Amino acid sequence: MTADDTPIRSGSAPSRTRSLWLLGMLILLLVPACTTLKETFRIEEKAEVNAPAEQLIIKGMDEFNVGKYFLAIEYFNEILDRYPFSPQAPLAELKAADSNYYMERYEEALVGYNDFEERHPTNEAIAYVMYQKGMCHYKRIGRIDRDISGAVNSIQAFQELLRAYPVSPYTDEAKARIKAATEFLVNHEYSVVEFYLRTGKYGPAAVRLRYILAMYPDSAVAPDARELLDRIEAGNPPKSGIGSWFKDLSLPDWMSFSNFESEAKPSE
Repeated sequence: MTADDTPIRSGSAPSRTRSLWLLGMLILLLVPACTTLKETFRIEEKAEVNAPAEQLIIKGMDEFNVGKYFLAIEYFNEILDRYPFSPQAPLAELKAADSNYYMERYEEALVGYNDFEERHPTNEAIAYVMYQKGMCHYKRIGRIDRDISGAVNSIQAFQELLRAYPVSPYTDEAKARIKAATEFLVNHEYSVVEFYLRTGKYGPAAVRLRYILAMYPDSAVAPDARELLDRIEAGNPPKSGIGSWFKDLSLPDWMSFSNFESEAKPSE
């Protein structure tokens, strides 16, 4: 057979190498995409709920303890649907609310905590439930120029906890978060003063400053508020550099109002 008679092979070595390389690249591109889709739609795992309540609560707590709240809540809800009067039902109800909380579904969590408190008013977890109700509102606190209901409702919820349980594992933190949320409300009022100053409405600005000083004399912005009010009343309101009077107006770190750090580091 001559050289011209040599049959032509399909898929020579160079072409096979290129095909394998392209296949490898395709797999590398698809794997992250599939992973993202699974994480987004949570289709990689599904709770096996065909079990008695005793097994469901164990499985639910196992998933809860490793942070798989979307799976845990399926087990807890299954208990509540199929075994509402079982010994496992109260724990399932509480942990279903916790699962919603940790998934940042605060409205659903709040409904769950309220239901638990109504159904089990003498349960040993009620102080915790009341604290979590406050946290559902606290976590919804946003910018000072937006809705302030999160701050108002969290203060009310934490105060209810302190009245019902003056001494509890949540006492110090509840007090600290009340102070932080209160400062947020003060900062909201103070931000309105900035608007009035920028628009030349010095009368309303003075009224708002007097309100801040009367209601929140110990707030962080009180010294600046006092100085601003004095300047407005003297007929010398700031007309430039106004922003320098209104820095860092947001929700302060609650830990700055807590005794935890000082108790943990008595020598500092």
